Amino acid sequence: MVLSPKERMLAAEEAVGQLKEALGDVGVVFPSLGVDGVSAAGTYGLPLVDLGRCNLDTALRLAAVLHERAHP
Repeated sequence: MVLSPKERMLAAEEAVGQLKEALGDVGVVFPSLGVDGVSAAGTYGLPLVDLGRCNLDTALRLAAVLHERAHP
């Protein structure tokens, strides 16, 4: 099934929303989390999610959450 550009963008925005919510639930916030504009403008596959940049505290919090999940 081929998605229209609008459907592709909606799918990407939904994924970003779910990721923001899940990260927020564990206290991790990526201020620049969003849909990658370059890949969103393309016509192949789904757009990419741009995790963006984060500060050291955010990186360490994410590492801690992932470690807790991997080693309960």
